[in-house]
Amino acid sequence: MKNGRITLNTPKNIYKVSGLIQVYTGNGKGKTTAALGLALRAAGAGKKIYIAQFVKGMYYSELSSVKQISAIEIHQFGLDCFIEKEPTQNDIDAAQKGFSEVKTIMAANKHQVLILDEIFIAIFFKLIDKEEVIKLIKQKPSEMELVLTGRYAPTEICDIADLVTEMVEIEHYYKKGIQARKGIEF
Repeated sequence: MKNGRITLNTPKNIYKVSGLIQVYTGNGKGKTTAALGLALRAAGAGKKIYIAQFVKGMYYSELSSVKQISAIEIHQFGLDCFIEKEPTQNDIDAAQKGFSEVKTIMAANKHQVLILDEIFIAIFFKLIDKEEVIKLIKQKPSEMELVLTGRYAPTEICDIADLVTEMVEIEHYYKKGIQARKGIEF
């Protein structure tokens, strides 16, 4: 801090790398949070971000936060939560609509960061075909950063990715009966 103000120093030795493919997976908490943190950082650097949330259709506090940042666009392509039951045709249709939108966004190449939140859950529940996601990854514009999140990341996608982070649950307060809290889990 200098004179009560925060001084920002930009590293001088940053090298330019084309957009990479990042995967956040595992049974631990924090996959979406990590992706949103990356989106926040990218917005601060002047990048344009598109977030597609698959399987999610309920209110989450990040929806309110993101609306305040014009560089970040977020869309949900899910209905009510079906994780504890079988997906319906409406769930499949919502995910397919989202995947179609993502293909359009990628082809337009107007965003520097594309986040497919919970895409692996959509694959796991057969809402979206894994091979179609792999095909999309291979069509990624070279300068676009692509982030994919969710439990059960397929090995084939992890093998393509430049970064794979696995969130591992060691301890979770849900096991102690603590329910989801607004602003923390939703």
